This record gives sequence, C-alpha cells and structure tokens, in this order.
Amino acid sequence: MAKSSRPVVKSRPAPPVPQNMRAAALDRVGGPEVLSLHVLPLPTLEPGEVLIAVHTAGVASWDAEMREGWSPDGKRPRFPLVLGSDGSGTIAAVGSRVRRFAPGDVVYAFGFANRKGGFYAEYVAVAAENVAFLPENLTLKEAGAVAAIGLTALQGIDDVLKIKRGEAVVIHGAAGGVGSLAVQFAKMRGARVLATASGADGLRFVRRLGADAAADGRHDDLAAAAREFARDGIDAVLALAGGPALTRLLDASKRGGRLAYPNGVEPAPRKRRGLSVAAYDAMPGRREFERLRRAVEKGKIRVPIAASYPLEQAAGAHEQMAKGHVLGKIVLRIRGR
Repeated sequence: MAKSSRPVVKSRPAPPVPQNMRAAALDRVGGPEVLSLHVLPLPTLEPGEVLIAVHTAGVASWDAEMREGWSPDGKRPRFPLVLGSDGSGTIAAVGSRVRRFAPGDVVYAFGFANRKGGFYAEYVAVAAENVAFLPENLTLKEAGAVAAIGLTALQGIDDVLKIKRGEAVVIHGAAGGVGSLAVQFAKMRGARVLATASGADGLRFVRRLGADAAADGRHDDLAAAAREFARDGIDAVLALAGGPALTRLLDASKRGGRLAYPNGVEPAPRKRRGLSVAAYDAMPGRREFERLRRAVEKGKIRVPIAASYPLEQAAGAHEQMAKGHVLGKIVLRIRGR
C-alpha cells in the first residue's frame, strides 16, 4: 500500500492563553540597541487566523532593515514594532473559519511584515493559509528557521531558474541561510554546484552541505573559478549577494544562461546581453508549504543554525548579524532551551 503524502501531525498540549505576552520590540528606529523586552497585549484573532505560541523565531537581514527604518509598504511603522517573519510553535487557538488546525498542533509559519506583529514574541497571529505542519525530519528549532529561507531557496531553484539535472549552477553567497538550503536543493535536482562563500570556514561549510566546488567570493577570481568548474560556461546563477564579485562571476555564464536573485539583494545585478535576469520574492501559501515539506523530507535537508539567542537577547542576535560572516541562520529561542 502506498504511503500517504499527508504529513504526520505532531501535537502537544496547547498552552493556556494569557492576556499579555513578552516580546522583543522597538519604540523607535535605530541600531540593535533599540530592541528591548516589552510586555504587550496578545494579538486579536480573526476568523481565518491561528494564534501560535512561538517556540523559535527566525532572524533575517530584512528584520534589521525594518529596525533601521525601512518599510515594505513605504508607510511609517507603528510602534511598538515586533519584528520577525517566520517561526515555529504550537497552535494555541484558531479562528472560527479554520478547520485544518487545532490547538496543540505543532506548526511553522511565514508572515512577512505581519500587520499584527511578528515572531519575536511569545504569541503571533498568522493567516492559516501561511501555516503548515512540520516536515517529519525537522525539530521545532530547525523548523523555526526554515520557512522564509526554505521558500526563497526552493522557489529560486525550481520556479525561477528551473534547474535541470546535469546543469552547472553557482550559488553566490552560499553560506547564509538561503544559500545553505539552495545548495542542497540544487543538488537534489541533479545539478553540479559551485558555491561561493568567504573564509576557509565558509568554504568548508558549503562543501559539507554538498557543493561540488567552492570559491572565496572575497579573494578568488570567481570568473576563473567558474570557467574551471564548467568549461562550456555556467548555466544558472542564484545570486544572494551583489557587487563587483558577482559582476565578474557572470562573465563565465554561457550565452542563454539564467540569473535569479531575491528582491533586496544590493546592489541589484544589472541586465546583460545573452543572460536572462529575474528578481523574485518568496511566496507563502498552502501549496508552497506542501512543496517545501516534500523537498525537505525527500532530500533530508539540513538546516544549519549559526546561533541561538533567548528572546531577551534579540539585540545581541542583531549585533551578530551586523558583523556578517554568519554560517547558516540565527534564531531566537522563545520557549524551551
């Protein structure tokens, strides 16, 4: 009998829902120091939403940009502002129209620029469509790190670049959260992968993830490394960093090659003759999460955690992120050790 594709639903006792919660929030824009611990009312729940008792929250580069004053919709932020686009936890309550989830279900979710506040908090309200059961091979900690970077990596490899078996692919900026998963997804599709990173530890890191070759984006001649890797030229590049190193790397692309990059990569790559260039945003949704689950389980994908900070040390997490050279994903521990 064929194994069902329906995920195994993990559950645990739903925590009692209090009136207030702890959250790492900011009352003004600025550096990491503006993040501090607040006690805030729980977000209200609408019919199509679920309330998640957060276990782990992901820390992302766009969180820092919002902290410094960038707004996705161009409007002034409303303070206190709770950051955090993704995380994992246990369903604490469901809206009146939600049938797929029940209190106690263990889930992970994506809610970019969530108008009711982000995941740097003990509770978050998220549209049920952007919530999913955990892949079988991930812990709550790993799942808390994977939603945003997993959707970004998988959609870049499959939907935008449409990677095929045997193609020569470069993941530029492969040691970060998105890159660490993109390397593994590209290998799943049968591609040959050249990963760029920085430092000896970064090069070792991407090789352990399965890259066939690695080059130092700060010190190596990337065009020469790419030509040595693929004599006939590079078929596709997923650019997770911009700048002169990427420009030189693209000199090794074959005519008709493809370049994809998530919106927010700065400086944005310029168009060039003979190269298809596409920017994209990660899209959440029930189908998208199902695709991610299947890929993570089939590929036995590893989610590298660079560092884990307690909620009250969110400023420290942002300080580490600002220093750069983060191998994998930084997370906040909201519950548990």
